[in-house]
Amino acid sequence: MSLGAEAGRGRLPLRPAPTLLYPPGMRTLVFIPAWNEEQNLPAVLDELSGELPGTDVLVVDDGSTDGTADIAHQHGAEVLSFGENRGLRAGIAAGYEFAADHGYDLCGRVDADGQHPAAELRRLLAKVEAGECDVAVGSRFASAEGFEDERYEPSPARRLGTGLLRQSMKVVLGRPFHDATSGMYAANAKALPVLARPYTSGAPEVEAILRLEAEGLRVEEVPVEMRERAGGESKLQGKKAVLLVLTVIGTLLTAGYLRHRRSRGG
Repeated sequence: MSLGAEAGRGRLPLRPAPTLLYPPGMRTLVFIPAWNEEQNLPAVLDELSGELPGTDVLVVDDGSTDGTADIAHQHGAEVLSFGENRGLRAGIAAGYEFAADHGYDLCGRVDADGQHPAAELRRLLAKVEAGECDVAVGSRFASAEGFEDERYEPSPARRLGTGLLRQSMKVVLGRPFHDATSGMYAANAKALPVLARPYTSGAPEVEAILRLEAEGLRVEEVPVEMRERAGGESKLQGKKAVLLVLTVIGTLLTAGYLRHRRSRGG
């Protein structure tokens, strides 16, 4: 599917972005973790430039062996290159650390595979800039006015995994969280040091939500439309996808256990 195609069913017009409460001109960085994404990256960078003009863009090159870094440079993005492949969790932490160290007021994250429309990220950034939350997470499965409840049709296996993750998140957080593995984020400066800490699990997005909740920061799950991967093969499929589900549930069970011990003073 091309980058301009929509993957969701029954796409309805986007709601207007919130009215900004903070002064205009806040410095914004959008970072993209990327590993061998030369095929998809140009369209992602072009779309960000069109939807978010004036926003700085950082590509965190996770030891790519193709032309990912060169393409990022050619499109005017900053590039932070690892000498070797360190994995997604290292790329995520590095992106937020760069934003915190360079004094950015707002930071967004999208994936390099074209699944995250820049227009949707713009909505998330606007909500954070308006002071509605500290972190906005784009959700494929949350519902709201203008978004159909069942706009995505996962496979039976993925549906089972998603259901287990939702139940686990609800137990740990005490409230529903529909898309805990989403990589579309917008965060304010207060949240950046929390998100920049090294990740220790195989489920960094879930770990990030747990951290933010523990720090008392306001996390809002925002319904968005996402696309299918624009090109190439997903690096997360088959046994890797099953392993991710098990890892996420393990992370949640551990967090719930530790929270229970702290509440009992153990």
